[in-house]
Amino acid sequence: MTDKKIRVLIAKPGLDGHDRGAKVIARALRDAGMEVIYTGLRQTPDMIAEAALQEDVDVVGLSILSGAHNALVPAVINKLTQNGLDDVKVFVGGIIPEDDIPNLEEKGVYAVYGPGTDTQRVVAEIRAAVTPKSE
Repeated sequence: MTDKKIRVLIAKPGLDGHDRGAKVIARALRDAGMEVIYTGLRQTPDMIAEAALQEDVDVVGLSILSGAHNALVPAVINKLTQNGLDDVKVFVGGIIPEDDIPNLEEKGVYAVYGPGTDTQRVVAEIRAAVTPKSE
């Protein structure tokens, strides 16, 4: 059995221009031994799904502070599904009201992380949720 690293795509969908949290998570995951691809700001759902396909990722992390999570997250998940990436886990970080979390989970999000979440919790939960793709 090979020791394949978990591959994570971190993306900022929509027009939100604040990426500090995304960069903090990206660094924490990289420091934990995962391969991290950061797409940068202002990505469309199509761009995110295409990057996930091209990079053969296990996980997509979406950072959203704009309040557009109820529109953007399902759009990204739909595009991932259209690209045949049903097995890719999706987590969301940012400013997400508690009342919106069940809807996001129903759409396919496996975890939602708010401000101040311990990065080691994120690392542990990704490791528990993901089996790296075989080479």
